[in-house]
Amino acid sequence: MEQKKTKTNVREMALIAVMAAVTCVLGPLSVPIGVVPISFTNLAVYLAIYVLGCKRGTVSYIVYLLIGLVGVPVFSGFTGGVGKLFGPTGGYLIGFIFMALICGWFIDKFECKLVPSFAGMVLGTIVCYIFGTVWLAYQAGMSFYAALAAGVLPFIVGDLAKMVVAAIIGPQVRRQLARAGLTTK
Repeated sequence: MEQKKTKTNVREMALIAVMAAVTCVLGPLSVPIGVVPISFTNLAVYLAIYVLGCKRGTVSYIVYLLIGLVGVPVFSGFTGGVGKLFGPTGGYLIGFIFMALICGWFIDKFECKLVPSFAGMVLGTIVCYIFGTVWLAYQAGMSFYAALAAGVLPFIVGDLAKMVVAAIIGPQVRRQLARAGLTTK
């Protein structure tokens, strides 16, 4: 009995590592459009939450964040290091933790049902936007509204599209992993 629990833990750690790696691949891919680039990090987080659930998906993002903080260039624009966290986009990096927790709660609670899961992604993204906007305003010496215009408004349509992609792909991957016995969800 104990051996099976160990295998499950190893399997879970491996899936967390895989999703952290997916985030490391998607995170640096960005389009610089100003102070805040268009990034695929949030898409990776949405997918990790669908695939792993709230707790493990959030852990996979934190692993990604720690990898970037030690200097591996996994953040947008192939950057890394503690300076990135204290730079203008650092609030978004922290906000992604709360986004993952909120999205994950909705996705887990409502068993990947489309409308509540999508609502959770929207709410989580709004919380991430708030963290990022407040930090951007402080760090760049902008008004809150100027930071909102630079760090949120240009991204809303693209982020909604990423949520749609995650809502289509995520549940399918989650079901396939469960069918293969790789997850408990």
